[in-house]
Amino acid sequence: MEMWQVIRDTVVAEFSDIPDITQVTVITLRLMVAATLGGLLGYEREQKGKAAGLRTHMLVALGAALFVLIPQQAGASVADLSRVLQGLVAGVGFLGAGAIITGSQKVEAKGLTTAASIWLTAAIGVAAGMGREATAVLSALLAWSILYLIPKVEQLFEKRDSSASPEPK
Repeated sequence: MEMWQVIRDTVVAEFSDIPDITQVTVITLRLMVAATLGGLLGYEREQKGKAAGLRTHMLVALGAALFVLIPQQAGASVADLSRVLQGLVAGVGFLGAGAIITGSQKVEAKGLTTAASIWLTAAIGVAAGMGREATAVLSALLAWSILYLIPKVEQLFEKRDSSASPEPK
């Protein structure tokens, strides 16, 4: 019977990084906000037929949130968190570069907006992971506006410009 008690105690100790229901709620909320906001941006990209869509953006935001949440839980200093953020930004930059390279069939660069949205999604995840949910929501809404509304405004201007130019004789 003593062996089973040791096993039980070991398992409980291994899962003791979340000490109470308050911490469970905080962690769940931060990770859900990150994934949901990443999904908002990813859905827009997916609707445009881009390779990095809903799941990619959700995973990037969730991963970024987790990368800052874990050191916070461990009591990391501001300097330690700064190093985590530096590594995260560089790593997500490589992910974005992959979106540019795989998205380009010609010499011209394609996939820049998707790469930028992946990079921004990581920042939104960091904000959510650090407990800055309002900043994360505001940033996601602004990013969605840029991705979804700005092309619509551009189309309006293009239609206006094409109708205003005289027909060739």
